[in-house]
Amino acid sequence: MSEDERRAGFVAIIGAPNAGKSTLVNALVGAKISIVTHKVQTTRARLRGILMKGATQVVLVDTPGIFAPRRRLDRAMVGAAWTEAGDADVTALLVDAARPIDVTDDPILAKLETFGRRRILVINKVDKFEKPKLLALVQAINARVPFEQTFMISALGGSGVEDLSDWLAAAMPKGPWMFPEDQIADAPLRLTAAELTREKLYLRLHEELPYASTVETSAWKELKDGSVRIEQTIYVERDSQRQIVLGHKGGTIKAISMEARKDIQAVLERKVHLFLFVKVKERWGDSREHYEALGLDFPKD
Repeated sequence: MSEDERRAGFVAIIGAPNAGKSTLVNALVGAKISIVTHKVQTTRARLRGILMKGATQVVLVDTPGIFAPRRRLDRAMVGAAWTEAGDADVTALLVDAARPIDVTDDPILAKLETFGRRRILVINKVDKFEKPKLLALVQAINARVPFEQTFMISALGGSGVEDLSDWLAAAMPKGPWMFPEDQIADAPLRLTAAELTREKLYLRLHEELPYASTVETSAWKELKDGSVRIEQTIYVERDSQRQIVLGHKGGTIKAISMEARKDIQAVLERKVHLFLFVKVKERWGDSREHYEALGLDFPKD
């Protein structure tokens, strides 16, 4: 394959929280590179999946959901999403077919209209609805902001994903690849491991506690037998939250550790020794180092 045949570019996938952005990135890449839970605002870090399609490399940016920010971390997440969208060669607006378009979507559509780059509309979870309802949704959105193309998909089931993949590859500009051919993500392994543990934390805990917690990989040691020892710290804001994470006789933290270790081993393709610690850090959300680890800008007050 000659350099002249190669294409490469960026696709930013944006949308409201829980629209299925991470699920779609994983489906396009063909591997789990973004964490997925049923809770909104799961994605925090800037994560990129890499799709190879013949001579084309498509860098997929899984952005945090766009919502009305309240906390400093919220502002950083939403700001990162819009920055990625503005810089991408193609911006894909992902819409959950089950969620009606309302006034909360107006700011997203209005801002998209100002972008000079190509934009497409992707309707997700279409397997749950009849065609007339889906067509009405597409018409309503395009009446506000016109999109170059519309795709009907089920990110979880796989329907329509291949057609979307083909179109994105064809839309990329000519140019050299930005990553090695066999690389599927650009996140550091320490961040990937922390995100996988945070996913299990979200799935195990309820209500607001997951949003008051974060996970950082504090130690990573390669062992002589080829395995790796990983130490991670779960930060919470109050001691009462620490007790919830630990659980009765340490049962909750043990379950989180076992589930996270399985996923981390699958990504690293080797044995993992995972050790989790829970610490109280009242204002972890105001730590500049935490934002830098996630690839986010640190917003001012």
